Amino acid sequence: MTPRSQTGLHTRFRRGPRAAVPPFSPACRGSPRRAAAITLPASRSDTTSPSCAASTRRSIHLASRSLRRRRPGGQPRRAERRPPAMSRPPGALPPQQSPAAAAEALQRAARFLERALPLCRAQAVELYTRGLWDRLVAPPPAAVLRALRDAGPLARAHPLAEASGAAAAAWDDDTFSNVFCEKSKKLIDAHLFALAAQYYSLSNLGVSTPLEALLEALRGDNQGTTGIKTDEFMNNKKSHEVQVMSQLVDNVAKYCGIKQVIDIGSGKGYLSSFLSMQYNLKVYGIDSSNTTTNGAHERNRKLKKHWRAYQNRAKANVERQRLEKANDRPVQSEMNCKAINEKLLNKTSDLQHQDQVPIQDLVPSCGFTEIATSETSKKTEVDLVARTQSDESKLSEEVLAILNVLPADAVEVFSSSQSNCGELCEEEKEQRKMASLQAKASKSSESNLYFPLTSCITAETELSDIIKDLEDCMMVGLHTCGDLAANTLRIFTAKPEIKAVCSVGCCYHLLSEQFENQEDCSEEVWGFPMCQYLKDKGWCCGRNARMSACLALERVAVGQMLPLESLFYRAVLQVIIEDIYGVTKSDRHVGKTFSKSSSFIDYVRKSLKKLELDDSKLPDSCIMDYYEKYKHRMNELEAFNMLKVVLAPCIEVLILLDRLCYLKEQDNIAWSGLVKLFDPVKSPRCYAVIALKKQSCF
Repeated sequence: MTPRSQTGLHTRFRRGPRAAVPPFSPACRGSPRRAAAITLPASRSDTTSPSCAASTRRSIHLASRSLRRRRPGGQPRRAERRPPAMSRPPGALPPQQSPAAAAEALQRAARFLERALPLCRAQAVELYTRGLWDRLVAPPPAAVLRALRDAGPLARAHPLAEASGAAAAAWDDDTFSNVFCEKSKKLIDAHLFALAAQYYSLSNLGVSTPLEALLEALRGDNQGTTGIKTDEFMNNKKSHEVQVMSQLVDNVAKYCGIKQVIDIGSGKGYLSSFLSMQYNLKVYGIDSSNTTTNGAHERNRKLKKHWRAYQNRAKANVERQRLEKANDRPVQSEMNCKAINEKLLNKTSDLQHQDQVPIQDLVPSCGFTEIATSETSKKTEVDLVARTQSDESKLSEEVLAILNVLPADAVEVFSSSQSNCGELCEEEKEQRKMASLQAKASKSSESNLYFPLTSCITAETELSDIIKDLEDCMMVGLHTCGDLAANTLRIFTAKPEIKAVCSVGCCYHLLSEQFENQEDCSEEVWGFPMCQYLKDKGWCCGRNARMSACLALERVAVGQMLPLESLFYRAVLQVIIEDIYGVTKSDRHVGKTFSKSSSFIDYVRKSLKKLELDDSKLPDSCIMDYYEKYKHRMNELEAFNMLKVVLAPCIEVLILLDRLCYLKEQDNIAWSGLVKLFDPVKSPRCYAVIALKKQSCF
């Protein structure tokens, strides 16, 4: 039996004599939730107005789509498995950047960052030990902090956004050529630096695609699925990410006609489980950590126990809102319904041997608060005939009026194959029995919609060895760390089974760089760079610059300031370590010692123990002397870190454009773009790299 339809109640619209359609046939979309066949009679003329017919079909479809079928007793249906996806012809996706335009934006950002590299690569911990402020910044700290607050991304007023006409035309790459001194490489104009950081952002470069435009193009005429709130079983940040990304993934999957998803770096399975349970996608979550995979299994098991309650609660909320709206105008709605019903019934004596509109239980109870009673549950069949084109149009409006005023639960729709006496034939009874058995079987195997797997995959990995029932699918990654984000794109371009990709990367400091350590070139595949232009230039960011790219500018802009005191403690500790112990580099880390310390002295002693250094030779008075020596220079540290925060989005732009340009270089990509998915305050790594393959690759 064909799986049930996910899209609810459909209305089939035909003209003229209706062909006999057996129940559950492909013509009925394979749905046991059978469609109401509203058939308009044939016109005397063989031709009708295409625009009128199309408008009527669309209106009836939209009206009927609002109805929701329920089980007897008002119980909601169990979540149904997605039917075999139908390939949809390519639609008009939003305009995308041409390969030349994307490459130009990358080159512009790279030229600016090349001058800012000394500042990017500096480490705040070494601010005092290396004298970084005097070496890299000309203006005093107070002037820098004032300039950053008055202009650029941290300013309340945005000069770039507010500029217009001749002023807007004046902003170009040459405007920011004097931010740094060509000879000393020092930052000499903090105000211009702040404006440059805003100028070279993704939004200002014009290389990102609005999420709303992409969703609208992917959906077409389809309505989005009513989502279940995830904040009951995820934290606020993860709930926001999963809610937004899963909606996009579902729309891409429908657009491409696929129902299988591979979640790379799935972790605990937040995204995977929601995609499978909310959108009925078959998801394989792949993670390299066996511990994480086991945790995902356990979380998925617990989540399934409560998922039905979440679904029912969400449906109840929707139902309550619908009833509240209906009760706001019960009298008028009932009058409209009765008037239209009487109008239709008066025609039955004259309309025979023509096409039919089977509608059951047309008259709802007063106030629409009750579902059909035993008296109204009797099946009524009305034969309608229209002799002229105007009659046909008039009838369409009447049917639409019925669909609009009836509450969702007042109509019990039955198939065109039912006999007039309302008795089920033996064949249909057998089909219903089989449907019930299959429903029970599918319920017991619902957990199979999500499969957590442990594997480390690369572009050379044969996915069919990991996923036995591999089919056309989509690859996704929510905050894939380091090289995994880059490898996700490589796997997408290399594997013909993968038709689309949606990847949100993070942890840029964990990226491997081809030109960072020239003495170690054992790697064949690197996380950065990916595109040919940066490879030809031998571009290298450096770990400290990539670490800066992880800073959250938007959070700082709304008042979530950097932990200045802990940064100051760490910078002074570095002075003590080098002066007293002669240690400049160590494989050990201080970690989160600050949160566990009661004072600076306590912090230093605990940190020295972590670094395996003897603190007995260091009296408390000596520790406090270092603190007092650098206390007045705390504003240097604040200004230096703010410079790196403001510069962070520009470094991220370089990494993201590198990945986009890599996709633009591939021959099998139909559409690719950078899309801002998340609220950057909630989720700072908010941009997704999205691509769809050409139709010929399907």
